[in-house]
Amino acid sequence: METGTLRAYGDLLRLHFAFAWPLLFCSGTVLAFAAYGGFSWAGLITAALIGLFGFEAGMVLNDYVDRVYDKRDVEGRMTGYWRPFGTRPIAEGLIPARHALILFAVLALFALALILTLPYPHSFFVALIMGYSYTAEVFYQVQKRSQAFPVAQLVGRTDFALFPVAGYLAAGLPDTTALLYFLFFYPYALAHLAANDLADLRNDLARDMKTVPVLYGVRGTVIWIVACTALHGIMAVFFGWALDPVAQAALAMGFLLLVVANVIILRGNGTPEAGLRVLPLFHAAMAVYAGGIILGFFV
Repeated sequence: METGTLRAYGDLLRLHFAFAWPLLFCSGTVLAFAAYGGFSWAGLITAALIGLFGFEAGMVLNDYVDRVYDKRDVEGRMTGYWRPFGTRPIAEGLIPARHALILFAVLALFALALILTLPYPHSFFVALIMGYSYTAEVFYQVQKRSQAFPVAQLVGRTDFALFPVAGYLAAGLPDTTALLYFLFFYPYALAHLAANDLADLRNDLARDMKTVPVLYGVRGTVIWIVACTALHGIMAVFFGWALDPVAQAALAMGFLLLVVANVIILRGNGTPEAGLRVLPLFHAAMAVYAGGIILGFFV
C-alpha cells in the first residue's frame, strides 16, 4: 500500500487519538471490576480492544455518512486538528466510499466478535449499546442538516456518553454507578460538541449544517457550553461519591481544565479561534478523568 493511501487511512481513523478510546472504555471496566470483582488482564485487554475497534468504526461511519457535505469545507483548521495528515480521505477521493464502508463493517465485526466472548448478559448489554450508538451517529449526521431545535446534538451525544458505560457493562451490571457515569459524562459530551462546532462554524455555515452555533449564534453557544459545563461539575460531585480518592482527584483536575477552557471561550468572545484553542483542554480533561479512574483501581 502506498504511503499516501496509508496516510489517508490514518486520517480516516484519526490515529493520533486512537489511545483515548480504549482508555475511556476501560475506565468503565475497571469500575465494574472494583464493584463486582473478577479482574483479569485478559478481560481488561479484551475491553480495550472492544473500545478501540468499536470507536474507530464509528469514526469511519461519521466520515462515510457526511462524505458529500464534507466537500463543501472552506477552511481546513479542524481537519488538521482531528486528522494527523490533514485530509478528509473520502470527500477528497483518497479512499473510495465503498472501501470506507467495508472498513467500517470489518471494524464493527471485530468489535462484535470480541463482545461475544464476554459472558452473558454482559455481551448483550455491550452489543446493544454498540448497535444503538451507530444508529445514533447516523441520526446525528442526518438530523443536523435540517432542524430548528438541536435534537441531533441531544440525541447524538448519548452515544459518546454511553461509551464508558458500555465499558462498565462489559464486566458489571446496570446499577447506580453506571447511571452516574452516564449523567456525569453526558453534559461533558454536549459541551465538547458545542466547542467543536464553534471551532468549525465557518465550515458548518458553508455546509448549511444546523449546529448549535448556527442555530443560536455565538452568544447562545457560549451560554450552552457554560451551562453544560456547570451541570457536568454538579454531576461530578455525585459521581465522585462512587469513586476512590485518586479518581476523585482526577475528576477535580479534569474539571479545572474545563473551567480554564470556559474562561478562554468567554475571553475570546466565543470566536471559532477560541473554540479551536480549547479543544485540547476538553480532550485532556477526558484523558485525566479516564486515566485517574484506571490509576485509582491499581494503586
